[in-house]
Amino acid sequence: MVEKQRNIFEQSGEAFRKKHAPLAHRMCPRVLEDFVGQEKLLQPGKILYNMIVEDTIVSMILWGPPGTGKTSLARIIAQQTGSKFVFFSAVISGIKEVKEVITQAKHDLGYYNHRTIMFIDEIHRFNKAQQDAFLPHIENGTILFIGATTENPSFEVNTPLLSRLKVFILEPLTIDHLKRICERALADSERGLASFKAVAPQEIITDICFLADGDARIALNTLELAVISTKANEQGQRLITREKIFDIVQKRVLLYDKSSEEHFNLISAFHKALRGSDPDGSIYWLTRMLDAGEDPLFIARRLIRSASEDVGLADPNALQVCIAARDAYRFLGLPEGALALFQAAIYVATAPKSNALYQAQKAVTEEIKQTGSLPVPLHIRNAPTDLMKDVGYGKGYQYAHDFPEAIETQDYLPAQLLGRTYYHPKEAGYEKLIKERIDYWLKKRVELRQKNEEA
Repeated sequence: MVEKQRNIFEQSGEAFRKKHAPLAHRMCPRVLEDFVGQEKLLQPGKILYNMIVEDTIVSMILWGPPGTGKTSLARIIAQQTGSKFVFFSAVISGIKEVKEVITQAKHDLGYYNHRTIMFIDEIHRFNKAQQDAFLPHIENGTILFIGATTENPSFEVNTPLLSRLKVFILEPLTIDHLKRICERALADSERGLASFKAVAPQEIITDICFLADGDARIALNTLELAVISTKANEQGQRLITREKIFDIVQKRVLLYDKSSEEHFNLISAFHKALRGSDPDGSIYWLTRMLDAGEDPLFIARRLIRSASEDVGLADPNALQVCIAARDAYRFLGLPEGALALFQAAIYVATAPKSNALYQAQKAVTEEIKQTGSLPVPLHIRNAPTDLMKDVGYGKGYQYAHDFPEAIETQDYLPAQLLGRTYYHPKEAGYEKLIKERIDYWLKKRVELRQKNEEA
């Protein structure tokens, strides 16, 4: 009697959980035909689609942003292929639980010829030892492994494990994808919101989908909260307004994580737009980072770097503008200080470009790696003592200001490196003048040497 009551209680509890689970969970697609998005993978003829319908699944990684259907797709694969599905979260699961499942998987495969799909959500949170634990069981076919991650597997998944897995990339859902998902939820009477008689005009659905930024979970949860927090009118309808949506969301949440790949993707796009002389691209990526909460001083550092690396002496003012922008931000903070960063970004993007300074630094660094600590020539050493003068320190040094135009003929590199040239100014902006000046000095020094030889 007690056992029967417990079973009834557990069943009723499960039913209650399913009924009151978040809309995003209730509306997860159950079959492949209901899955929205990822057409590059799941259209007939595409590799993953064929693997599912032909039951030729291999162990894999599903890599994509949040809310793109990674977990749902893994469950569909298990259902479609008649496999047992075991869900693990790398946040709360450990080696002990994994070993227990693998033991059961061996039993099921050996006695019942029944496969187990082990799904690991957020696989990037498992450390090296935890990831290595899967290797032999993937290798010998005990389990089919499906890992899900929002992080680049190249950086977050061990090479031995990654080499045994096929990586499929899931893309952010489009607004049209999200609209289909939301409209389905509004019309669904079993799992969705049809019983609430919600009325949401197309422009409202579009707002929700825009604010979700490609994440179906955010879109559905926003829609559900809007519906249940809106009072029904006399006709029993719940009229969803734009004000309600923006009150719930307040601000669009952009995909960004300061420790993730997207952080580096955005700063890379920003720097490349600066280098490519695109002011519009520069301020677009700058705004994306600021809106997502990036540290403005990190952006200022990248501006300063670009001013030296990509502009250099083609426009010496670029560095000063960027340093001034950094100081202005420190003085003003946000939001006022952001405008100084915009000013610097547009200045750098529209400045003449030269990487001659950067190339010179690399060339000298490589030279020193090859030749080591070559001695300073005696004639340009300082000689503060008599002993140093006696052994030749400073002997023959030519003080530039004693010569017309401050041009003399002595060498400043170690003897082994005479004739080397590291800095090659370009014909861009101020560097054109520098190049003309260097060429003039070179010509004058040749003339002086010839004159000295003749004398």
